[in-house]
Amino acid sequence: MNAKTNESTARAAEFSDLQDQGPSDSVRDVNLEVILDVPVTLSMEVGRTRIPIRNLLQLNQGSVVELDRAAGEPLDVFVNGTLVAHGEVVVVNDKFGIRLTDVISPAERIKKLK
Repeated sequence: MNAKTNESTARAAEFSDLQDQGPSDSVRDVNLEVILDVPVTLSMEVGRTRIPIRNLLQLNQGSVVELDRAAGEPLDVFVNGTLVAHGEVVVVNDKFGIRLTDVISPAERIKKLK
């Protein structure tokens, strides 16, 4: 085949307009029961800091490590390493807990991935 023949048989592709038809049947019929028992790791972060290994090796009982947050700022709540909420420390029946003060919307979580 030569180049001239290819040019004469090529034509522009035609596509119909896309229309929003709402969620498909498979999305509407999602059964969350299948994932409710899947374990996830939930962690709370008070703050972070970066220190040289030299300073890390000098830490001992009673040492104070300054974090990047002021006292009273909300903690970050992570599920499997993804920020999902902010909260504050509470004490319930002599145990520490977290009161969620702000839950990150799925749209906000997607924005942070970019």
